[in-house]
Amino acid sequence: MATSIDDELIAALQEDGRASYQALAERLGAPRAVVSARVRELLDSGAVRIVAAADPAFLGESCLAHVAITGSGELGAVIEELRARDDIPLVSAISGSQDLVVEVRAADHAALFEVLAHVRAFPEVARLRTAVYTDVLRGSFISDYGGGGRIDQIDSELVELLRHDGRTSYRDLARQVRLSPTAVRSRVRRMLEDRILRISAVVTHSAQARRVKVGVGLHLGGDDRSVAQRLMGYPETEFAAFSVGPFDLIATLASSVPADVFARLDDLKGLAGVTGMETWFHLQTLKEDYSRAI
Repeated sequence: MATSIDDELIAALQEDGRASYQALAERLGAPRAVVSARVRELLDSGAVRIVAAADPAFLGESCLAHVAITGSGELGAVIEELRARDDIPLVSAISGSQDLVVEVRAADHAALFEVLAHVRAFPEVARLRTAVYTDVLRGSFISDYGGGGRIDQIDSELVELLRHDGRTSYRDLARQVRLSPTAVRSRVRRMLEDRILRISAVVTHSAQARRVKVGVGLHLGGDDRSVAQRLMGYPETEFAAFSVGPFDLIATLASSVPADVFARLDDLKGLAGVTGMETWFHLQTLKEDYSRAI
């Protein structure tokens, strides 16, 4: 029962990291005491983190890319370099012909090329395979900024506090920025409504994790939107984006029930709009940090 509840809780917290225990209980149809206990256990164990992140477009990052790295030697130094870069929020060790997957967030294509050139310069890197996202359909920290919103110094301080714990109470936030809880609540809600800020769950994935996480690259025929619609209907879909490069559509499916993920992959392969598919297992998340300072 806990496994099923955990999957549903994670999905709910990825949509709204500050959702109340009562709201989560109503969504899951479970007792509030059970829900609050599971959330606290997930957070205390480090399996899930609730963090805030400024929208990438608000930060001037309009070019997002998925980069698969094939190594020709020990990649420890490369991994440390990638983890240290603010413009690379995700580094994951994967199975298959590639060794690592990273996500790059850059201001434009020229800036992206500079990052790729820097990575290619490592003698331990044999080759890169890059897909640039053209339309991100689902993701916890995707760009949804419409422009027009503004922040001041106190807003920046609130974002900085929420970067480390997105469920920090308004009372605690208020004490640290020397405002009333009501004023702090108003500021956070304004940033959320202006789509400057997202607060979501980040799931730690390791060799010991109970959840299986699979990357999917799809080659599509003419009916690409119907494939995307089918993919978006899967509760296991954590991320999906149309792209330019080796794949037409890239996605991530995750669940604590491996059979559910495999069933979705089998379903995708059978769709008329899918002409080819490649998959890779995420073995260990080495970095997942979208919460950059403003």
